[in-house]
Amino acid sequence: MPRFGVIARWFCVLLAVLAWVPAVNAQDPAVDAMLADRIIGKPDAPITIVEYASFTCPHCAAFHKDTLPKLRETWIDTGKAKLVFRDFPLDGAALRAAMMARCLPAERYFPVVDILFRNQDSWSRARDPLAALSGIGRLSGLPQEAFDACMKNEALQKGILTRAFEAQQQQKVEATPSFVVNGELMRGAATYEELDRVLKKASGGG
Repeated sequence: MPRFGVIARWFCVLLAVLAWVPAVNAQDPAVDAMLADRIIGKPDAPITIVEYASFTCPHCAAFHKDTLPKLRETWIDTGKAKLVFRDFPLDGAALRAAMMARCLPAERYFPVVDILFRNQDSWSRARDPLAALSGIGRLSGLPQEAFDACMKNEALQKGILTRAFEAQQQQKVEATPSFVVNGELMRGAATYEELDRVLKKASGGG
């Protein structure tokens, strides 16, 4: 889990580079829709779990494979909590994966998130990760032409990085995964038991 200084330098460099790209329409409805929060659970659930994750982070993959199913069973599917997924890409491959997922229709977002985490080793360590991502995109309904256009979408790229940088500055996110439960930050790979304890406290039950 990279520390604050490494992440800060990485984002500062990227944002400095992105500042040089041609101006884009910040009010582009299509880009706004792609950048909108992706939510698992009932939007009006009383407890909000915000997850900050990077698609190349092994701890994030482990959370989605091992912890999230039980969290969904006990807290999310019961309507007591919802999970908001937010991108915090720690490298170029994670950024491209985040872009690809957000270029898909909203109803296909979490299925491809699951594919990306379950197959993290194969695509992220491929000789050509971008080609591997395009293959996942095609299987998920994103043709090659649409994938190529997605990778060139400067507004989407800048939006993802800006939101991640804001999370670092405003929420003090320093590592992935990190969770914010009703405003309380939990850094690192939280276990189900740790999350359950915080959720019970947030619900007034402990």
